[in-house]
Amino acid sequence: MLGTHQAAWLKASLAATAAVVLLIVCGFGSWQILRDERAGTSAAAQGVPVVPTALPRDITSRLADPAPLTASEVFGRKVITIKPGEPGYQVIGVQAVRNCASVADGRLAPLLAAGCTQVVRATLRSPTKAYLATGGIVNLADSGAAKGAYERIHSVVDAKQGRFKGYVPTGATRALALSSTHLGWDYRGHFLVYCVVARADGRDLADDDPYAQQILYDVIELHLLGSVVEKRSVVPVSPGSVSSD
Repeated sequence: MLGTHQAAWLKASLAATAAVVLLIVCGFGSWQILRDERAGTSAAAQGVPVVPTALPRDITSRLADPAPLTASEVFGRKVITIKPGEPGYQVIGVQAVRNCASVADGRLAPLLAAGCTQVVRATLRSPTKAYLATGGIVNLADSGAAKGAYERIHSVVDAKQGRFKGYVPTGATRALALSSTHLGWDYRGHFLVYCVVARADGRDLADDDPYAQQILYDVIELHLLGSVVEKRSVVPVSPGSVSSD
């Protein structure tokens, strides 16, 4: 469901991997639930009581999931690690804003403002230091609003009538505001997530830049959806809090 702009190949590429994303990039929560089910089958065969370590949680609306996002929840580390043992994305600046329209311009600004209560975003430096990226989560009323925004963004951006703006916390990140960018977006539950990528040296991005593609995937699918939103979608369970009866 990742939306893209300035790179048609990216949409096709990520669409081809959508099934894989659902299976292997769903984060620790779904993996825990699956592990619990497998462990339960084995334990049941041996007559051993099984206690789950995580249970599903409703994130289809703010009514069901009312707690606001926090900067520490979304970007709580100085370095966002995508793959253990490999260099991560340096967090340069983090911002939580209530004026949702301020993270976009043109027709996209009022589209985001409708029903939005907050945006938490950060600007990151890529592991190679050659790219900058702004990633963010938009907190909308419900999954219908998130899906609707996701779909309408395509027409607005493709018509060049609006865009997500890069967050410029320092002078060294001005390329996000002044240079050509690649954009991606996706949604889950009542959250819309997005990422804007630019070259750190201010030069234009090629339409087929593979590093920009990888950054969009890392930030949107692996970190914002696969880690942050996924953690919202499950409730960790301690061994003593669930009855085995």
